[in-house]
Amino acid sequence: MRIVVAHNRYRQAQPSGENTIVDAEIAQLTAAGVEVLPFIRSSDEIPSMSKTAKALLPISPIWAPRAQEELSRLITEHRPDVLHLHNPYPLISPWIVRTAHRHGVPVVQTVHNYRQVCSSGLYFRDGMICQDCRGRALGVPAIVHRCYRGSRAQSALMATTLAVHRGTWRSVDRFVALTSAVADHLRDYGIPAERIVVKPNGIPDPGAPAPLGDGFLYMARLSPEKGLDLLLDAWRRHPDGALGPLRIAGDGELRPLAEAAAAERADVTYLGPLDRTGVRVAIEASAVIIAASTWHDVLPTVIIEALAAGRPVLGTALGGIPYLVGADAPREPAGTGPAAVASAAPGEGRVALPTGVAGGEAGWVVPPEPAAMAAALPVARAGAATLAPAARARYERTFHPDVVTKRLLDVYADVSPTAAPR
Repeated sequence: MRIVVAHNRYRQAQPSGENTIVDAEIAQLTAAGVEVLPFIRSSDEIPSMSKTAKALLPISPIWAPRAQEELSRLITEHRPDVLHLHNPYPLISPWIVRTAHRHGVPVVQTVHNYRQVCSSGLYFRDGMICQDCRGRALGVPAIVHRCYRGSRAQSALMATTLAVHRGTWRSVDRFVALTSAVADHLRDYGIPAERIVVKPNGIPDPGAPAPLGDGFLYMARLSPEKGLDLLLDAWRRHPDGALGPLRIAGDGELRPLAEAAAAERADVTYLGPLDRTGVRVAIEASAVIIAASTWHDVLPTVIIEALAAGRPVLGTALGGIPYLVGADAPREPAGTGPAAVASAAPGEGRVALPTGVAGGEAGWVVPPEPAAMAAALPVARAGAATLAPAARARYERTFHPDVVTKRLLDVYADVSPTAAPR
């Protein structure tokens, strides 16, 4: 099987889980015997471009002629079975789909965000969820609110790009939705269900989980949409020390909030940004991982890391988080009394949970509200040991590299009659 993997890498100064996932997926495919032909561009190339190339940058999201020429040569020389696209912006352009199809090569795209509709890709603006551009032929609200890079001109360009390439996206042979929420987004965009496959990312197996630590770990980019202020509001509703320790890891514009909380309370520690070793140590020291996003977070990698380490997750019921913790199946409406009943882990029967707290296979989800998060914190602390084995089992069944790579190979084989071992 010969696959072109196309991706425009985000700048090194802008930490990107997407870059990491693409690199890991290439390694997993290569280990599975696939011949991978990387077609990689990087936004870090832009400062060193010639004046002529820089002059053409404004149109590159719509049509990047150099990328199309280079891809045509690659396809002609190597005759790949499938082109697998990740991020096309700004140096590759969605036009790559048309170029591949012109050469008879089917296209698979992994959808990492909501940029078929939303110029920022986040469905998030001014501190709250925003879907004002859904259903519009042209995303005028994105232009008005400068949603792309804080620039009205660049937002106009991106909104125009999305309008021009609506037909391009709808011609993609198969979409890989990272979660059921992304699949819903694609169906709402008009993609037929039969062209959507739910396949999450995977991470390498860290091995048998260490014994549970104590307390909670919040590890994320410290920016408004990741919900640090929501978590701290909920945490302060409990006496100091009542829930065990809260460790906060990461960096960003809300770092002062983390530092202030650590100075204010003995049960809060700010760890700062962590390297891979530090991440592992912090996870092992904790019993529950918190994902407090206030936007439709597509697939927070920290949750998969938690499950791989046998740590259950307390998250908000937004984006891909319910899917990751196994709480996205339809449920009966929540009760109206002081407690509602939700399913516990398999084999654990049924337990009473506070209203608004939903139990999943590997954790709990709540509305993005401080009161709901505050009610869930003691539930998660008390239930961590019970759900820890289920968390690891969910990783092994759904997010292990062997599982997700096989699923991806099946997608390739489904769209290309020539995609078979050579």
